[in-house]
Amino acid sequence: MEAMILAAGLGTRLRPLTNDKPKALVDVGGQPMLERTAHRVVDAGFEHLVINVHHFADRVKKVIEEKDGFGAEVSISHEVEKNLETGGGIKHADPQFRKEGPLLVHNVDILTDLDLKALHDAHDESGALATLAVRPVETNRYLSVDERGHVVGYGDPETGEEHLVTDPQGPTEKVDFIGVQVISPRIFDLMTEEGVFSIINVYMRLIAEEGEAVRTHRADDALWIDIGTHERLEKARRYVEGKKEKKEENLLQG
Repeated sequence: MEAMILAAGLGTRLRPLTNDKPKALVDVGGQPMLERTAHRVVDAGFEHLVINVHHFADRVKKVIEEKDGFGAEVSISHEVEKNLETGGGIKHADPQFRKEGPLLVHNVDILTDLDLKALHDAHDESGALATLAVRPVETNRYLSVDERGHVVGYGDPETGEEHLVTDPQGPTEKVDFIGVQVISPRIFDLMTEEGVFSIINVYMRLIAEEGEAVRTHRADDALWIDIGTHERLEKARRYVEGKKEKKEENLLQG
């Protein structure tokens, strides 16, 4: 199995921490987020990792080399001129993939205990173009899903207004995408977008124009912390430190 870790982000909201390092190398619990994410992905059975880099790319490459690829075969997709966002980054990495099966795509700035193998297997059985891990809505940047769990629209990030791109089956529910997904490799034949673009925009176009199915996988009970702001980064650090302290306490009691 293979996976992509989206690690090219600038981390502008984390400045000054990211003045001399990319967001992927921000420390949580004694580990850079890239290392922490990669180990979870590898532990779930993904033996080939594609990692995109841009901001302080050489530093990211050095960590990958020093950590011996986190125990996996690693291919680097270097976005030299600019960060291509999620869709552009995935498309740019096309030559790096083996495409022997579905591709797990994991944002590097997400701390989660989601069962990645279960997400992969759920997608593999569905026949959908993509399967997105989601949780109850907290923001205006939501997705609309129908009673089948299919994505049928999105929320305007400014106003929160719902925009449906296809007719839903039954009532709709608003959910947040948590930055972990599984994608069919046929996506590469369907992406006509160029340059910098979001993968969510690709899905909306393909749902509307081609009738493609993009399904959701509920992650309501999973840990999920997006470390993209100082406040949430500190929350993630407190969580990890709390787990360490509890583990040490259990060892002492044992």
